[in-house]
Amino acid sequence: MADNEDLLVDVDGGVGVVTLNRPKAINSLTHGMVADLENALRNWEHDDAVHTVLLTGAGERGLCAGGDVVAIYHSAKADGSEARSFWQDEYVLNAYITRYPKPYVAIMDGIVMGGGVGVAAHGSVRVVTDTTKMGMPEVGIGFIPDVGGTYLLSRAPGRLGLHAALTGAPFSGADAIAMGFADHFVPHDQLDGFTSALVSDGVDAALAAFAVEPPASPLVAQRQWIDECYAGETALDVVAALRAQGPGPAEDAANLIAGRSPIAVAVTMAAVQRAATLDTLEDVLRQEFRTACAALRSHDLVEGIRALLVDKDRNPKWSPSSLEECSPEAVQAYFAPADPDLRFPTKEGVAQ
Repeated sequence: MADNEDLLVDVDGGVGVVTLNRPKAINSLTHGMVADLENALRNWEHDDAVHTVLLTGAGERGLCAGGDVVAIYHSAKADGSEARSFWQDEYVLNAYITRYPKPYVAIMDGIVMGGGVGVAAHGSVRVVTDTTKMGMPEVGIGFIPDVGGTYLLSRAPGRLGLHAALTGAPFSGADAIAMGFADHFVPHDQLDGFTSALVSDGVDAALAAFAVEPPASPLVAQRQWIDECYAGETALDVVAALRAQGPGPAEDAANLIAGRSPIAVAVTMAAVQRAATLDTLEDVLRQEFRTACAALRSHDLVEGIRALLVDKDRNPKWSPSSLEECSPEAVQAYFAPADPDLRFPTKEGVAQ
């Protein structure tokens, strides 16, 4: 079904198994992987021999570290067309996963970042473990959370989503459940048993046998200062409130934000706020496509990827260099319609 070795497709006892297979790159998503995953899902949707889909990742490090941002870097330095095409197909896939008519089980073990969240956290059965390290770290490379991430972040309890978005810091499996990114907690060392039971006995029986009560969420335990400090209208307000708390986790969060792309932080704040007012995942994905395309034209996306993944000097020169220099007009410009805007296939019952 998939001729791309980066994505392995199999059917085992009525379960369609998809394995992201770039372990050296922590299974980062290429455009071809996105296309093959959608193709497999569409074939299985109408195949009576497949009753459940299982998404997993090869190797020991995690399900998926995100999209292939080095490819985005090269596209941004060219004409941007490949990046826009990749996001078009990726976001359509994210929306399709949410509406998938069969159980879609995602095992979010180890690292699950960015695009990995997009192919997993919109599924109907989302499993995390004691090794899960989830996050939307886009502000660290001058980008804005996408793949429906701002939809989930904006609907997390209190202002936990804003904290995760603006710091870009990873969170645990227990946090993921508390924030609405996951549903079930299966210990890492029980995953083989869980997947075997899934194939032999079905989703409900596998969960009954292997899912356990998750540990307490560290982020929920900190909601008092998080909700208080992230209540401001702008990212500048947030950083000032965090600094006012003095030494401790709030100041640590302010220091994290200070190292991120200022314009990406300012736009992310607005994107999460706006996502909270949008009704559907498709509406949010369309907004994310606009901010992604604007980031593609920006200085900071190319510079952020260069510093982290190309030259690896970890010393990005952001422009604007501070939140104070990010004007409301510059932030607003990220939300202008793309040309063309994100399009969803009409055969999916979604208007273009």
